[in-house]
Amino acid sequence: MRLGVVGMLPADFRDITNEHLAAIADLKLTAGAFHAPGAMLGGVTAVEAHSVRDLFAAANMDLAQFGIGFGECLFDPSQQIRDGLRSTIQDGLRVAADLGAGCCLIRTGSLSERGSYSPDPRNHSPESRDLLLSSLRHVAEDAEAAGVTVVVETHLLTIMNSPETNAAILGEIGSPRLQVVMDCVNHFQGLHQVYDSPARIDQIFASMGSISCVGHLKDAKVRDGFVIHIDEEVPGEGDLDLGHLMRRWHEIHPNGYMLLEHLPNERYPLAAANALRIAAEAGVDIH
Repeated sequence: MRLGVVGMLPADFRDITNEHLAAIADLKLTAGAFHAPGAMLGGVTAVEAHSVRDLFAAANMDLAQFGIGFGECLFDPSQQIRDGLRSTIQDGLRVAADLGAGCCLIRTGSLSERGSYSPDPRNHSPESRDLLLSSLRHVAEDAEAAGVTVVVETHLLTIMNSPETNAAILGEIGSPRLQVVMDCVNHFQGLHQVYDSPARIDQIFASMGSISCVGHLKDAKVRDGFVIHIDEEVPGEGDLDLGHLMRRWHEIHPNGYMLLEHLPNERYPLAAANALRIAAEAGVDIH
């Protein structure tokens, strides 16, 4: 398998330099990844995207994932909002193709006013599911036309809240250009799953292994509190058996990327060193 990072790059990807990519390579990582606000993508030219693509190529660095940032919801009851979001994703697919990105990441959104990953009971109504399926069919159609694979970031607090739900929804769409991110930490639902993480990882892979082309490598840590708190943690500093996770990923995607993410830049050296150590201890070849 391969390792990369979502981070360590400027907010505007057009400002990436050789120095940024060299810093990633110094951590023995072979891919970078980044997000961009959807609202700015219509103004990104092919020349600008090709310049970034060529910079990565010259550095022998892969661009494993390009993410489209937006606050709208794929299953918003408003047709106008859904149509506008489809246009934004189309812009992102064009840019992803021009960048030569390995995949293009989107989110489902939420009907909560607090944010895309905030829970809301309306997210789980039959009407919301029908609208989500309609929007994802359009996304798949547009992805096929662009020749880009879209990956949906799913999470237990969103409408795509379990590995089984993810498999069912993608099964209804039936497009190889629409997949999900193998982000196991997003689907630990309770204390027992964290403390017996190999069993939970196997459950996640049983549903999502065949419908994921990129993974996110994070750890999880159980914190003190009156109710259960499970927080993201630097890989190797938490409670999960990441060696088991990496073995499972390597079995199905020996050349596929897992990406470090959600850390301040100063924490990525520790994250990368831990990930490489854990992989070596687990007998997983990182190349």
